[in-house]
Amino acid sequence: MTSAPICSVGQYSDRGAKEENQDSYGVLLPADSRLEYKGIAMVIADGVSGSEQGKLASETCVKSLLSDYYCTADSWTVKTSVEKVLLATNRWLCGQASQSAELHRGLASTLSALVVKSTTAHLFHVGDTRIYRLRAGTLELLTVDHRFWVSREKNYLTRALGIDARVEIDYTKFPVERGDTFIFTTDGVHEHVTDRLIRELVEAHPDHLDRAAREIATRALQNGSPDNVTCQIVRFDALPSVADADVFRRLTELPFPPELAAGMKIDGYRILRELHASKRTQVYLALDEASGRQVVLKTPSANFSDDPVYLDLFRHEEWVGSRLQSNHVLRIVGQERPRQFLYYVAEYVDGQTLRSWMHDHPEPDLGAVREIIGQCARGLAAFHRLEMIHQDLKPENIMIDTEGTVKIIDFGSTKIAGIEEIASPIERLQLLGTKNYTAPEYLQGYPCSARSDIFSLGVIAYEMITGQLPYGDKYDETRLGRMEYTPARRWVPELPAWVDRALEKALSRSMERRYAEVSEFVFDLCNPNADFANEAQRPLLERDPLGFWRGLAIASLLLNLALGFWSLRR
Repeated sequence: MTSAPICSVGQYSDRGAKEENQDSYGVLLPADSRLEYKGIAMVIADGVSGSEQGKLASETCVKSLLSDYYCTADSWTVKTSVEKVLLATNRWLCGQASQSAELHRGLASTLSALVVKSTTAHLFHVGDTRIYRLRAGTLELLTVDHRFWVSREKNYLTRALGIDARVEIDYTKFPVERGDTFIFTTDGVHEHVTDRLIRELVEAHPDHLDRAAREIATRALQNGSPDNVTCQIVRFDALPSVADADVFRRLTELPFPPELAAGMKIDGYRILRELHASKRTQVYLALDEASGRQVVLKTPSANFSDDPVYLDLFRHEEWVGSRLQSNHVLRIVGQERPRQFLYYVAEYVDGQTLRSWMHDHPEPDLGAVREIIGQCARGLAAFHRLEMIHQDLKPENIMIDTEGTVKIIDFGSTKIAGIEEIASPIERLQLLGTKNYTAPEYLQGYPCSARSDIFSLGVIAYEMITGQLPYGDKYDETRLGRMEYTPARRWVPELPAWVDRALEKALSRSMERRYAEVSEFVFDLCNPNADFANEAQRPLLERDPLGFWRGLAIASLLLNLALGFWSLRR
């Protein structure tokens, strides 16, 4: 995004007839890069009247969301980030209540929150606080009260944070339009004013939302509300711009570096030699003259100086690498000196690619394969913890240093769930991997997941063990329906059957049948899985329904042909 959203905010809260105000509320519009990556958070909470520490509960809910949400990973989706914060807050509230006799019946609070990131609103709700949206003169209630009505006069709150260790949080998302106005209220307000009155008062004071909030709350008190009253109003006067020109201007802030050669210097780095060059990038070994360390400089190709998709992907690589923390992922080196050109710096890995290692070890020991795949899996897990998918795992993108440490490199194809939520005029390419290592769902145009990376890792493991590819070298979208897994034991008869089954599961054409976690795949490569033995004893109809019916159809056809031939002979 290239321009900040503009919001108008109005707030008012009063204890009303009660001795203490147990309502809490807040809006946070960050002034740094978190505005783009995390968005604007707004929340209202109402301490449950039956709890003796309702005020502390509601304050905790609001403060935790407005602070902890912005501490979550930039790569996480809004849903993942907020739910982790709210579940942690719920556990804390429940824990405090169970540890202190003074907090009888605990710290409990309702909560309704909205996070607007880019041009999308993400709504989270538990309890009976409310969020309304006023758009083009129409007021719409966006939340559902979590209350159980026993009679017209008696009802119970069925959900709130702090009531139970397991809490269900409503979630929905929808696009935001310029001029959208969101009204947050506690039950002391909306149970004593009509929707029509809320709309009229907000529309009556477009330039004074604080006054509108105060009048809504005051009218609730005048109508006999016995509770605390809180109203918060947030209007979006402008949304982030996604204009092509603005985005391209940001991508081209730094010029491309000149063609580099040994002995040349750039921003305190002295070029030692060229390590790799292609039509897309150049990679150099360089010396950081300030620290004396050898590093790698990766520079973009001048062939793509006017290509926004390419420029976005190049910047994307550094963004990804700088957020990953693993000994098995290439480390991006932070730079304190200002840059005059577009490039990034990474650690230097003195070693060889896995492809080169495979050429040197055409028949590797199974233990060596497990060790390399295990290290790759730990690197992949670092991606998956941050809701990133590498999408281009192959032997050429895996390095093994002289000490035997395995590192995943090349982040240009990495998909980041949190970034996908940010609107952009730049086309985000969906298929960036390498054909023989790409999971079937990519070729079919379906959404990918961490299981797609597990497929790629399975191909690598299979190829290391057998020297072959599990689906042959004619693997493409036109043949997927007819392609079958070739057992690894066909090429390596001495391979344990349970290792072959682990490979087959990782390489299933169906994403749902693959391992959910990469650690599960590695464990089954190293330890016999009892489920595989049990599966072998199950009837074919249960193990492979499609194969059973296909075989039955073929047998039926052959039988009919035989009977026909026999009848003709008679």
